[in-house]
Amino acid sequence: MTETLTAPLSQEELRVLDAYWRAANYLSVGQIYLLDNPLLREPLRREHIKSRLLGHWGTTPGLNFLYAHLNRVIRDRHLTMMNVIGPGHGGPAMLANTWLEGSYTSANPGVPRDEHGMRELFRQFSFPGGVPSHVAPEVPGSIHEGGELGYSLAHAYGAAFDNPDLVVACVVGDGEAETGPLATSWHANKFLNPAHDGAVLPILHLNGYKIANPTVLARIPQDELDALLRGYGYAPHYVTGSDPGQMHQDMAATLDAVLDEIDAIQQRARSGDHRRPRWPMIVLRSPKGWTGPAEVDGVPVTGTWRAHQVPLAGVRDVPEHLAMLEEWLRSYRPEELFDEHGQPVAELLAQVPDGGARMGANPHANGGLLLKPLQLPDFRAYAVDVEKHGATVSEPTRVLGRFLREVTRDNSTSFRIFGPDETASNRLDAVYEVTDKQWEAEVLPVDEHLGPEGRVVEVLSEHLCQGWLEGYLLTGRHGLFSCYEAFIHIVDSMFNQHAKWLKSSKKLPWRRPVASLNYLLTSHVWRQDHNGFSHQDPGFIDHVMNKKAEVTRVYLPPDTNTLLSVGDHCLRSRDYVNVIVAGKNDSPDWLPMDEAVLHATRGAGIWDWAGNEQGSDINTEPDVVLACAGDAPTLEVMAATAILREHLPDLTVRVVNVVDLMRLQPQTEHPHGMTDAEFDALFTTDKPVLFAYHGYPWLIHRLTYRRHNHHNIHVRGYKEEGTTTTPFDMLVINDMDRFRLVMDVLDQVPGLGARTALLRQRMVDLRARHHVWTREHGEDLPEVRDWVWPF
Repeated sequence: MTETLTAPLSQEELRVLDAYWRAANYLSVGQIYLLDNPLLREPLRREHIKSRLLGHWGTTPGLNFLYAHLNRVIRDRHLTMMNVIGPGHGGPAMLANTWLEGSYTSANPGVPRDEHGMRELFRQFSFPGGVPSHVAPEVPGSIHEGGELGYSLAHAYGAAFDNPDLVVACVVGDGEAETGPLATSWHANKFLNPAHDGAVLPILHLNGYKIANPTVLARIPQDELDALLRGYGYAPHYVTGSDPGQMHQDMAATLDAVLDEIDAIQQRARSGDHRRPRWPMIVLRSPKGWTGPAEVDGVPVTGTWRAHQVPLAGVRDVPEHLAMLEEWLRSYRPEELFDEHGQPVAELLAQVPDGGARMGANPHANGGLLLKPLQLPDFRAYAVDVEKHGATVSEPTRVLGRFLREVTRDNSTSFRIFGPDETASNRLDAVYEVTDKQWEAEVLPVDEHLGPEGRVVEVLSEHLCQGWLEGYLLTGRHGLFSCYEAFIHIVDSMFNQHAKWLKSSKKLPWRRPVASLNYLLTSHVWRQDHNGFSHQDPGFIDHVMNKKAEVTRVYLPPDTNTLLSVGDHCLRSRDYVNVIVAGKNDSPDWLPMDEAVLHATRGAGIWDWAGNEQGSDINTEPDVVLACAGDAPTLEVMAATAILREHLPDLTVRVVNVVDLMRLQPQTEHPHGMTDAEFDALFTTDKPVLFAYHGYPWLIHRLTYRRHNHHNIHVRGYKEEGTTTTPFDMLVINDMDRFRLVMDVLDQVPGLGARTALLRQRMVDLRARHHVWTREHGEDLPEVRDWVWPF
């Protein structure tokens, strides 16, 4: 299905555009191979070659080809355009082009556009202390970490939301196209509103091979590929071949055509035509390793998988390979491209757009430059009234939803909520009072809250939700990702990439801070009793805790008012990944708002009203510390405390609640961490600490193993026991229920053993009675279900 195209470029335009492409290719090959002699002023020798040849050539010439052509349309049409690079390890191309256009030097003055800068550009690539081989934060103009495949198109659409003047060119590698996240991302066109969003131009780059195998989309018949892309809702345009002159003309004509289509789509939509458009896309079919060595050691390279990484791997040891490398580099005629000082010649610089129009300097790709603070209402206005600790109940996320309703209303172009079909399930549905869910596909009369102007974006793909949000944040906006706790694991790897991006960005002074990525994890492990074992997993917290302290935060608010305070804090923050775990079901309101704010600010503290230290000598330490982190653990600790205070009034109990999990670490490991003196004051140095924790117990041990009293810390939490059962039975089968906690106290506090045997027996009997009751009645014991804090 080859398209017949006109030849829009004059011979002079063609010559200069091709010269720019050759320059980018020359710079790309130099980065992979050269340590010195960047302009080939002398014959290439072994000492000019890097000792370790790292990098990927195969995708690079196609990326350079596209960058050159995108520059042309940016100049000619005065476009605001970003370039998202999906193919893995496309770093040489982006570094080459940003150096040519000057944006790399603006960010890195030590790499000027001259011979010295070219040497530094080459030397630093995939070199100790240098820059990665993929598109990374160090590359100006990037918002996409090219080291992992599958997320480019989601990032591109996220960038386009609420950016009506932006065009995002997104190069999708044909290997990347085989991933699940990318396959889902084609559906993002059903969520893009041409009236108030920007445009995404997907460019599927079919160069035929991955590292060692052919790619699926390059090997299926053309009519099957066309049917697939049209089935996704796109209007594909094809540019196919290997002759540079013809390919330049074809690509120029195709870009002109698709940009005309995009302009027409937006004009119709902005004039009131709300029909879902068929957005254009481009399929570029070019040889793998285009313009590189056709054959090495008697086997074909260009156009095969052998061109994927380093086509000439033996240049330091095989003289014939060294000669081939020099011939390859000289084939780009660098003497025509760079002057005697190593600066790009004037006609190349004339191909570069001006200032912020350069893709490497586009402010959208350094979103902190455009970021404006959210207009936030006073969260205290949404507080639940707490006249007596624990006397009332509320649904924490439902109340948070009322706060988010006003956030959504007051930030109509800079805040969105993303989630996999769970906004209402997670009790955030108050937002539907001010917005719909964005939706560009068919709407039926039975549907609710669907429309083209929505601020909530839902699709049943956690990958796509995360990718959209990342693209939205990195281009200078704010958002929230709401998800069932067990299934946030689906984006474990995406979280990894974003956390690494933030960590790397913090080291780059030219990268400005962006809004934090905020996860709200609810429908959590302790209230997935109805969905069962498959929905019970709190392990995302453990995964997050592996990342560097300057990036991650984990919050476990115990009640509604604390959740409001934490939510407000997270929405105001910058350059973090914030994980908030909160329940959606009725739970006790423990703290009035003033106390909740203080408690959230401290991150961890003694609930003096819950324990019975107040009536004891002020200089006396407690006999036992009952600690908790999470709403369900807090309820059980409070109920256990009530039992102990009733039956053992002489036992001094301290209750400690932890909101900010990072507080448990030493201050040397995390900025929120406690000093040893603080920790010892809170948890004592020698008394038993019974810790009820929301997740897997060993995380608490990992965070506290260097503390003086670690040997006395005994942790209860989720131990991978689950089923479809009652809420309290989930606690019992994981040994984190109130009765077990009381038994733990009796076992751990010296001197209680024999004199509390009757109380211990009662706790054992209550657990047994609970088991029989739930199997007979299908619900929890009335004294558990209806329990209220009695003091």
